[in-house]
Amino acid sequence: MSTDTPMPTDAPVSAGRVVLGGSTGFMGTYLLPRLRAAGREVVTISRSGADIAWGDQEAIDRAVDGASLVIGLAGKSVNCRYTAENRAAIFRSRLDTTASLSTAITRASAPPALWVNSSTATIYRHAEDRPMTESTGEIGRGFSVEVAKAWERALFADELPHTRRVALRSAIVLGHGGVLGPLRTLARLGLGGAQLDGRWPASRARRAAGTGHDVGARGGRQRFSWVHVEDVARIIDFLELHPELEGPVNAAAPNPVDNRAFMAIVRHAAGARIGPPMPRWMLELGAIGIRTETELILKSRWVLPEKLTRAGFEFVYPDLDGAVRESFGVPAVA
Repeated sequence: MSTDTPMPTDAPVSAGRVVLGGSTGFMGTYLLPRLRAAGREVVTISRSGADIAWGDQEAIDRAVDGASLVIGLAGKSVNCRYTAENRAAIFRSRLDTTASLSTAITRASAPPALWVNSSTATIYRHAEDRPMTESTGEIGRGFSVEVAKAWERALFADELPHTRRVALRSAIVLGHGGVLGPLRTLARLGLGGAQLDGRWPASRARRAAGTGHDVGARGGRQRFSWVHVEDVARIIDFLELHPELEGPVNAAAPNPVDNRAFMAIVRHAAGARIGPPMPRWMLELGAIGIRTETELILKSRWVLPEKLTRAGFEFVYPDLDGAVRESFGVPAVA
């Protein structure tokens, strides 16, 4: 990060134990060393490779009791085919871990002041007409939306009078690795063009499960909302210091783009000269091949951080070009 980038609006909190659930994922592995470098005691929870394993409720209870901050990030990646087995695992991994943290907070004699739990900006509808904010956003429909709704219900299910709760509705999170890695490779292979929606048959079973993507934006005009991982970390710092912020909070940079602009920035940062558009049929076949879903790139996500902006939060990476360049390790343009 350059030395002339904005610093956090308030100095980060540097005291109090943090319980980090989902510590081995993309976000967790970024937050853990950052929190410890700030002088925080951090207790990690994950399926493996952490201080505590999910399912050890007694140990989770002990960790949460007396902590100042709980961060819940656990959940099976949605970057998979939406088979019945994977759909069940996506729900279970989110609801069970969120319920476990809620149980621990309920039982705590000294409950944490703040619980920040992952959610997703995918909860909003496909939006081409206007941006979605916390106050004016409209909830969408389909499998991914149902996951997000259930996740947030689990967060707010129990009475926790001494713990402020935030559902962090994150847009696509950028950083070293993550979603940009495969896109960089595709761009270098000359396959980094705009991703075009179009007609594609959906079976009755997929429509019943809410996983059949309908035709949306044309010409690569689907909106792309994003946020850099460093700004997500800074948002969590900011939330600790701003008790007026609770409920859903959009973690999304203030300057979303459309898919055509996004892929052009990726190509430029990757040093790729060409990138012909990728039609829907090609995307669908490719998604089957790499076991993922085209909804992840074809749904129009247009989200703005209304609550954070009004509270005075300043993004280190407000513009996509800088975020992509940092993620690729490419020097910023002077």
